[in-house]
Amino acid sequence: MPIRNLDKIFRPRRIAVVGASQRSLSVGQTVFQNLMTGGFAGEIYPVNPRHTRFGESPCYQSVLELPEPVDLAVICTPAQTIPEVIQQCGTAGIRGIVILSAGFRETGAAGSQLEQQVLSIARQFSGMRIIGPNCLGIMAPYFNLNASFATDMPLTGNIAFISQSGALCTAVLDWALQEKVGFSHFVSVGNMLDVGIADLIDYFALDPLTKSIILYVESITEARQFMSAARAFTKHKPIIAYKAGRFQQSAKAASSHTGAMAGVDAVYEAAFARAGIVRVFELDDLFDCAELLARQRPPRGERLAIVTNAGGPGVMATDALLERDGVLATLSEATIERLNTVLPPAWSHGNPLDILGDALPERFGNALEIVLTDSQVDGVLVVLSPQAMTDPAGAADVVIKAAKSTSKPVLTSWMGGGKVQEGITRMTAAGIPTYNTPEQAVRAFMYLVTYARNREFLYETPRAMPVQYSLDRQRLRELADAALQEGHEILSECTSKSLLEAYGIPVNPTVLARSAAEAVDLSQKMGLPVVLKVFSEQITHKTDVGGVELDLYDDREISEAYNRIMQRVKEARPDANAEGVTVQRMVSEPEGHELILGVKRDPVFGMVLLVGAGGTSAELYQDRALELPPLNERLARHALESLRSWPLLNGYRGRPAVNLDQLIQVLIRLSYFVADLPEIVELDINPLMVTPEGAMALDARIVVDRGLSVNSSCPYSHLAIRPYPEEFTKTITLKDGTRVRLRPIQPEDEDKWHELLRGCSPESIRARFRFTFQSTTHDMATRFCFIDYDREIAIVAERVEDPSGQLIGVGRMVADADHREAEYAVLVGDHWQGLGLGSMLTDYCLEVCRTWGVKRMVAETAPENRRMLELFRNRGFIKEDSDSTDTVLLMKNLDSD
Repeated sequence: MPIRNLDKIFRPRRIAVVGASQRSLSVGQTVFQNLMTGGFAGEIYPVNPRHTRFGESPCYQSVLELPEPVDLAVICTPAQTIPEVIQQCGTAGIRGIVILSAGFRETGAAGSQLEQQVLSIARQFSGMRIIGPNCLGIMAPYFNLNASFATDMPLTGNIAFISQSGALCTAVLDWALQEKVGFSHFVSVGNMLDVGIADLIDYFALDPLTKSIILYVESITEARQFMSAARAFTKHKPIIAYKAGRFQQSAKAASSHTGAMAGVDAVYEAAFARAGIVRVFELDDLFDCAELLARQRPPRGERLAIVTNAGGPGVMATDALLERDGVLATLSEATIERLNTVLPPAWSHGNPLDILGDALPERFGNALEIVLTDSQVDGVLVVLSPQAMTDPAGAADVVIKAAKSTSKPVLTSWMGGGKVQEGITRMTAAGIPTYNTPEQAVRAFMYLVTYARNREFLYETPRAMPVQYSLDRQRLRELADAALQEGHEILSECTSKSLLEAYGIPVNPTVLARSAAEAVDLSQKMGLPVVLKVFSEQITHKTDVGGVELDLYDDREISEAYNRIMQRVKEARPDANAEGVTVQRMVSEPEGHELILGVKRDPVFGMVLLVGAGGTSAELYQDRALELPPLNERLARHALESLRSWPLLNGYRGRPAVNLDQLIQVLIRLSYFVADLPEIVELDINPLMVTPEGAMALDARIVVDRGLSVNSSCPYSHLAIRPYPEEFTKTITLKDGTRVRLRPIQPEDEDKWHELLRGCSPESIRARFRFTFQSTTHDMATRFCFIDYDREIAIVAERVEDPSGQLIGVGRMVADADHREAEYAVLVGDHWQGLGLGSMLTDYCLEVCRTWGVKRMVAETAPENRRMLELFRNRGFIKEDSDSTDTVLLMKNLDSD
């Protein structure tokens, strides 16, 4: 129940302070005084059995004696008293709880047990929500609500601040008051016994006062909920996160290259990027970044133009940009010619634009306006250094005017002190982001670029792959079950490759030889030259113990290599049981590249996929990218493009590019492979040889935990992102005999979705969307094709016999964060109306909603749409009261069927 009853906490009408005190500087006294003096408009009731009055206010012995129903109880009593207090609150009908008290899991096993006791009691009372324990409290400045033991109320603003550190909250509050930074809400989450970060993100997503969220994160729990909430929020508003504990060491030694390379912080980095979250690494950047992202539109690209009246600061800005992998915009010839007409001959004639030290405001304005019209420029930084003829305030005015006329971000750095202050004041008041130094401004611009990139991957259509993804899940499951029954934690190379091969991942065939003679015989059958590798369950890195021999061309070489391997391994690892060697064809490709593909099961985010430069030096170079499975074509390609070795893969200095389509296919197949095998803990394909012709796994090793298995109550619980729900696929037959496949929509359907709507009449469009439009756009399609399958689903209909996969109808369900209610809408192409498709889609969508656990389905239609009204009435939908005269609201309770 992510957001249910959170209004009881953040918008209460009446509050009880349990443990209110008259003892100076106590938590109970501070909280009560904060509420009484902060301007809260509702009733405030002190509760303490040791007192009868607090000044003019009567004090109550317990919440059971309160004269009126209370929404929120702020609890300040010692930890051991909390279970009884929660029991009393539940009995009194109080559903909003903030527990400030410490002494729970942070103190050890006894505290953890006490915390679970509190949770068990709370669950007896439907809808009770708890923030804390062990927290500073919460504040809602717009409602003058300070339910915390912080001494100051923050200013009103549009940032929701969520922190896992109470101590940091007080420091941030003090800083924010000094810098005049305001908040919509300020929340210290404490131990997150009930209300977590994901719940708050979902709640603030619906809050019109909140334009951005700042997170101070030490650790994430419930990764699936967190990713789902964050992805929904960042489609419309930015989230900025600071992650503490970046260099925490893993608690368990890794058993593979992947485990060693995919550290804790790298996984958080990948998860934040996938969720659309902008991560900052300096606390100083948190609030500047939040204000910037909330006010500025994301740039279309990363090309920055720099306009300055001083060469040095322009160079400083350029250095800062290139250091952060930004792009210095190349001005078009037309722009250069226009600038030549308004700038003195000595200007720099390129980017950065040095418009010279004698520049008056008019020159700043002319240069800025011209540069902003250049299609090769995505954003502009204006840097002013106060010189003898400089007018900082006048220059600020022309920047403000130009910035208002463009959708491109304009940032400024007015360097200096008192001389530039008036200009800074004017730009700040106009909402123009301004910074003390060019480096700070560039850093801010790159945060904008990061936000734009992350949002792009929430919306971008994957390119259709030239392959069919037939996945033999039954065969994989049979092989996996057989392997797990062997009882080994680390699967052999042969077994690992057979599992990968079952999912269509090309492998170099490998066989086991237990003697030199057998190695010779198998090599002749396989074809020379060959590679021999030691076969031992205890040895992960074979080259470290001399366990690999390459380029073996004849019987003598093979026999001698076998004996050398066995002798070296015996000396290097006398504890290891070397059963023999594996034999495989020697693959030597002068135009090939060795990569590593791997998977690690992260304790927070579940399966994490890694791709990087491979071979024996994989850990040394640390050229790697991480992604959360499942992957589509665009995500796989993005991971490859982010590698330092990407130019080598894409073709470099006359060398041919590798077969990127097959490489991407392998990445996608591997992501579904690990989605279907939750028993995997770590996996290495190292190396994966990629060439212009294809890709092949030369070595593979899988680490499993037989105690891990499929969670039937929560499919894919080992993944942070819900994969494509193939289980919601079925075939139906229309009245005219046409066989139709119903399946969930996917991003690759965008072009087909556009085609479906182009074939609908204005009347059909109006009936579905409540308005008409001339044509569809990519932005529209992102709302309907790019979805979080944990929260919404669209079932599309396509003819089974149509090879093009043309869509002929779609039913869409969007559930609330609590999964209690889902909105439903259906559209059938004009040519296919009257054949029963709308009814069949609706029946199937009702079935899907019941599977989801949705309690109620809501639909809207026009009063004149008799066919749709009849469809809903026949399925038990009831007309709801509405003030609207052009819309009929209908509702169906699913749990009453």
